[in-house]
Amino acid sequence: MLWTIIVILFILWLLGFFGSRVIPSFPQTGNAVHVLLVIVVILVILNLLHII
Repeated sequence: MLWTIIVILFILWLLGFFGSRVIPSFPQTGNAVHVLLVIVVILVILNLLHII
């Protein structure tokens, strides 16, 4: 379940980062891209600590 959330957030981050370059009508996300990246990193760290 956690990996699903991580993958979804990573895909949303990619869309926010590269979306306006690929599709010009795609909205600019600004700081939301960085917030998603931080959330993904935190979830990965929490998941790794749970496994160890």
